[in-house]
Amino acid sequence: MKLLINIPAYNEEKVLAKTLKTLPKKIKGFDKVKIQIIDDGSKDKTKTIAQKAGADYVYSHRINRGLGSAFRTAVFKALENGFGVMVNIDADGQFNSADINKLVEPILKNQADIVIGSRFSGIKPKNMPWIKSFLNRMGARMVGWFLRVKTDDLTCGFRAYNKEAMLKLNLNNQFTYTQETIIDAINKNLNVIWKPVRVTYFKDRKAKMTKSISNFIYQSMMIIFRTIRDTKPLKFFGIPAFSILCASLVIFLFVLISYIYGYLETGVFKVTPYRNWLFLASILLILGIQSLVFAFLADMIKSNRKIAEDEMYESRKKNFSRSKQTDK
Repeated sequence: MKLLINIPAYNEEKVLAKTLKTLPKKIKGFDKVKIQIIDDGSKDKTKTIAQKAGADYVYSHRINRGLGSAFRTAVFKALENGFGVMVNIDADGQFNSADINKLVEPILKNQADIVIGSRFSGIKPKNMPWIKSFLNRMGARMVGWFLRVKTDDLTCGFRAYNKEAMLKLNLNNQFTYTQETIIDAINKNLNVIWKPVRVTYFKDRKAKMTKSISNFIYQSMMIIFRTIRDTKPLKFFGIPAFSILCASLVIFLFVLISYIYGYLETGVFKVTPYRNWLFLASILLILGIQSLVFAFLADMIKSNRKIAEDEMYESRKKNFSRSKQTDK
């Protein structure tokens, strides 16, 4: 079995060589351990330093495409070069490379398809900004509640994937891949587990992926909503539809009871006092029915998408099995 340690890099000339020196050359359970760098359109000497520092594979994007695109390239190259397991780790050295053993162990034992490093279920992260910790925890709880799966950490990039996971994952977003892969993997019944990892946030370190927290929140929320929309359409549209229809029913019952009570009290049928309530209930009824129709249509689209993804999986499996190199 061969292990590929993948590092996505964008303008990392100052820290990349140091990070590469910390990576293990041998790991129990693997015949070979190789290092791959995905240079995402860096404007500095990232590519040159990666080659000089001993990376076995260096692939470059002509322009900066985003972390999601860099991850897709990494997966494709890992499969193309016949690797059975890929570990993704950041270029800045904030993660402890000794924890790679911890991530690959469940995969070697066939206990998991994807193992994600968790910054919140074990050792406390060093110097992690409280706002980042709070937002990550809140996002993990929200997604976990919707998927009915306990999720410890949505955005940690320190992860391990087996070949089955790499073949099955289909990602669309360029900004990042971290949230999307978890939701997509769980939807495809891949076994995803979390393992505590050590992480240190450097005070002078600036995020390369996003310019501001508000932009990161917006982009992450859009990714989560779109992925849940595509993977759980009945829930995504059905829960709002059911809520709106229930609200409409409650208003109609309120109007009906008030209408009957008014007649019994005065002996006169009066519609005018409840006209606005009836109008609101009618609007909600129409919106609820439309949302319900969207839910069924989206579920039909999901079924067609699953057929296409199954065919894509079989095609990938066949194509990559013909590679000159094998994963064993």
